[in-house]
Amino acid sequence: MSKSDQRDRAIHEQIARVGKAFSSAARLQIILMLSQAPRTVEALAEEIGQTTANTSHHLQKLRETRLVEAERDGVHMIYRLASDDVAYVYRVLRELGEDRLLQLQEFLRELAEDSDELESHDAEELLERARRGEVTVLDVRPAEEFEAGHLPGAVSVPLEQLEEKLGELPADREVVAYCRGPYCALSEEAVETLRRKGFEATRLTEGVPEWKERGLPVERAGNGR
Repeated sequence: MSKSDQRDRAIHEQIARVGKAFSSAARLQIILMLSQAPRTVEALAEEIGQTTANTSHHLQKLRETRLVEAERDGVHMIYRLASDDVAYVYRVLRELGEDRLLQLQEFLRELAEDSDELESHDAEELLERARRGEVTVLDVRPAEEFEAGHLPGAVSVPLEQLEEKLGELPADREVVAYCRGPYCALSEEAVETLRRKGFEATRLTEGVPEWKERGLPVERAGNGR
């Protein structure tokens, strides 16, 4: 093997390390959750249905390739994505799978049938309508995810609190609910609840990471953008 061939092999072996870091369903779930907000290992374990030990192992693999970073906050370690590029690669993998994998396509067809294929929205138009007070943009993720970043003008009502807070929403205004992206069921459940209670409600399939990738504004609780 020539020197140039050796160098080429060494380069691609390093790139392959990143690919291996993504080659686990649990690690992809972790990346999705961290794209919403930083979390402790315990919180991540609960969200993805893994033991704390298994989740810690997956986080270590992601940290070895510098896809995830951690910092200490008192007795806890807080994990976050190293950059928005990690969330972008996750989205590209997701879309490639949707395009090429027949089993995934069939699953998505079933998902669309079950969810009544809710209306999608143009992002810029939605922002303008929200500014004019024509629509309520509803973030139904947990509060800590809303605080880490949300769509401009969005109202935070976590799904489990929705029914008790319906009286706080203008009844004469369309509600557009969103959560963690196209696979997330929180916004689907929210729309079902809202429609059952007489609201005009639809779902925004995009989440905050997709919004950011398009260069659209994202706000954070307490300090704006």
